[in-house]
Amino acid sequence: MKTLIKLFTSTTTNTVSAQSARRTGLMLVLALASSLAAAVNSPIDKIVAIVDDDIVLYSELQQRSEQIEKKIEESGQSSPPPEKLRGEILDQLILENIQMQLARRAGVRISDAELTSSIERIAGQNKMTIAQFTEVLANEGQNYGAFREQMRKDMILQRIQRGHVNQRIQIADQEIASFLASAEGVELTAPQYRMLHTLVPVSANSDPALKQQAKAYADQLFAQIQNGQDYLQSMQSNEQFTLAANDLGWRSAKELPAIVAGLVGTLKKGDTAAPFESGSGYHLVMLANTRGDGEIVAQTKGRHILLKASAIRDEQATEAQLNSLRQQLQDGADFAELARTHSEDIGSAAEGGDLGWTNPGQLVGAFQDAMDTTEIDSISPVFRSQFGWHVLQVQGRRDKDMIDTLRSNMARNFIHQRKYDDELQAWLQKIRDEAYVDIK
Repeated sequence: MKTLIKLFTSTTTNTVSAQSARRTGLMLVLALASSLAAAVNSPIDKIVAIVDDDIVLYSELQQRSEQIEKKIEESGQSSPPPEKLRGEILDQLILENIQMQLARRAGVRISDAELTSSIERIAGQNKMTIAQFTEVLANEGQNYGAFREQMRKDMILQRIQRGHVNQRIQIADQEIASFLASAEGVELTAPQYRMLHTLVPVSANSDPALKQQAKAYADQLFAQIQNGQDYLQSMQSNEQFTLAANDLGWRSAKELPAIVAGLVGTLKKGDTAAPFESGSGYHLVMLANTRGDGEIVAQTKGRHILLKASAIRDEQATEAQLNSLRQQLQDGADFAELARTHSEDIGSAAEGGDLGWTNPGQLVGAFQDAMDTTEIDSISPVFRSQFGWHVLQVQGRRDKDMIDTLRSNMARNFIHQRKYDDELQAWLQKIRDEAYVDIK
């Protein structure tokens, strides 16, 4: 049943005296609320649990129980005894309550704009607009406003979990090396191929003339591709043959259909194999893309000097000062020395402005454009980015195979996720044990 209830939580370190003080104040508030309710003789929502500085109400438990019972019924699974199920749901609410208190203390917030963006992304993944998504929710009996607030809460819980759990996870280089050498690691990091496949259909026992026409048509399509026509645009049905161009998606060699797997080692990215025959007709196969069998990246090595406008130096004066420094560089001044003396980039100034080897897209747009258009050993014109005014020097360019880095990152992410799940459960238990909880 635990699998039917997604548990969330975060960590807290309350002192015994602080907990005692909060409980005393909370009990006074609850007693006052209870006496006021009795005075006006009106019903009040019952408290089912006191959790540190907060409470869990009966209405929360009832609403969550109804939601989960509905999910169980829809899934066709058998429901556990009501008291057992209700106990698990109450545990979930208590854990969520503890985490939300931690989030409030840490100042974790999800803005309306961020929330709307996330919902738009979910709607887009389901090929819907927000209006259509809202309508679907309404048809399922869900209120859009309530959905937003529940999603906001879920996002806060996930953020507080990541913040606490990630710092508990340590991954040694030896762990990565061992994983990459394992069968599981080899399978995870195996090269993948995206193949496009088309069949010109004709059966093995068809009339020889029809088979010849099918071969001729396959040869015609292949010739069009060789002459530069797009593969998918070339795959047009005619009066005799109905074609279906299938994108096989990203697959490792062993996951590909046997009829195309053998082509992996014979094709380069963008190549189309000559038509070949099988019992079902003539096949055309294109290797559309590859990943994991060599990731060549064009890297650039550079250094820069950054000046920022301020209250005592406006944009015009900042640009003028940097142009003065640029002239000194053109006259032979030492770039590293000027960067250490004048650059306001705290990340690189001490290193003489050195940025190391950077990959395409790693730098902001204006900086990347300047890096791409500056010749090796040349000094760029002064330019502006969102960070201020820059002048840079390109020191070198190279093509770097990043496949080892890519595989190492894949292994690290896999190990991290596996550890994360274990650490999350341990952390949930820890904060539950540390919290003051009084179940009514």
